[in-house]
Amino acid sequence: MSAAIRPVGITGIAYAVPPRVLTNHDLERMVDTSDEWIRTRTGIVERHIADPEVATSDLALAAARPALARAGMRPDELDLVIVATATPDMQFPATACIVQDGLGATRAGAFDLQAGCSGFVYGVSLASQAIATGACANALVVGAEVLSRVVDWSDRSTCIIAGDGAGAGVLQPVEEGRGVLSGVLRADGSGGDFLKLPAGGSRMPTTLDTVKQGLHYARMDGNEIFRFAVRVVEEVAVECLERAGLTIADVDLIVPHQANIRIIEACAQRMGIALQKWVCNIDRYGNTSAASIPIALAESVESGRLTQGQVVLLVGFGAGLTYAATAIRW
Repeated sequence: MSAAIRPVGITGIAYAVPPRVLTNHDLERMVDTSDEWIRTRTGIVERHIADPEVATSDLALAAARPALARAGMRPDELDLVIVATATPDMQFPATACIVQDGLGATRAGAFDLQAGCSGFVYGVSLASQAIATGACANALVVGAEVLSRVVDWSDRSTCIIAGDGAGAGVLQPVEEGRGVLSGVLRADGSGGDFLKLPAGGSRMPTTLDTVKQGLHYARMDGNEIFRFAVRVVEEVAVECLERAGLTIADVDLIVPHQANIRIIEACAQRMGIALQKWVCNIDRYGNTSAASIPIALAESVESGRLTQGQVVLLVGFGAGLTYAATAIRW
């Protein structure tokens, strides 16, 4: 992302998760696994699971409303609504349009963004550029997922990591020297088969046979994703900071995608950054895909861990394969 014509920052941030909690001990009664096995391999202790009647747009709205309130903004002041999700309410219309209507954002354009677990970072980068250039004045970016609907609950390699939730950020012009400093968006489509949901699209339309074969559940090669993540997190983080004229030493906090505690620990070690600088809440939420970064960011603000003037680095990686980073002076 090139230098902003006018500075743009996140002026309101909030999150929402379903009240129902599924613990590792609960999973022990559902699939061949154990609390110790899950904790040592993923760092997850519990995750939030949506009730059957709750859709992605419901969680997105629950996060968006307090985010707008914290930004002091009415829904009808929004010019743009972006929802990053891999689990939309339906193929079309876009979940963002459902959110736009639910909020009463009558002046806003709306679209969904499909960049997997990098989605929120992609959305922040695109919305900040639109505001910086004057294409719009105010934007809402939401990362929301109901991953529990697309995992096979008999497959311990995927069902143990999935969690549901949403995080939302309001972007507006801010004072000089604050806000988004730089952003980098990248993809490597050659690795698409490592994390995918095979059926339901034009390549493999829904049939009785695809349902019987379980092709509407997410499939993942965990080892390949691990290797990819550890490599690209450093790569995209360094490039992002260089574009902002910063170094690792200038970063106060890193908010990575919450995929696996081992990935975060490996990235911290590879980059020589103390683990204390990395936000990690995967123990309480599991992997919420596009929602993981905004949930962790919102918690950091609410707890006082991230304060005004500090530099925070958002780093995502996920299905696509995609990866992205954004540096922000809060």
